[in-house]
Amino acid sequence: VQLQASGGGLVQAGGSLRLSCAASELTFSRYAMVWFRQAPGKEREFVAAISWNGGSTYYADSVKGRFTISRDNAKNTVYLQMNSLKPEDTAVYYCAADPSPWLRTQYGRSWSLMDYWGKGTLVTVSS
Repeated sequence: VQLQASGGGLVQAGGSLRLSCAASELTFSRYAMVWFRQAPGKEREFVAAISWNGGSTYYADSVKGRFTISRDNAKNTVYLQMNSLKPEDTAVYYCAADPSPWLRTQYGRSWSLMDYWGKGTLVTVSS
């Protein structure tokens, strides 16, 4: 199984980026997909999740209204559209496959529950 995240880069505050995570050797539609991020010196934190069919989404309060998670099961790909970026969004962003196909009731420390992880893509937001 491989999850390949891409789309990171350097952007000015207020700008936008779209991250992609392509899955291979995975029955993609059986998994909810989750984005996490980890800033330097900080703990990994939950960003957004989407159910197996794309019908339900869930966001961290810090990104609600600015980020949008979506998926295309035909392409085995999950996306994270990030708008109105802030310097505090700077982090390595990771996608993960959640064995629970439906959204969890909370994602506070859910990284230990994920089945598979991508290698991460760096997002840097300059002020």
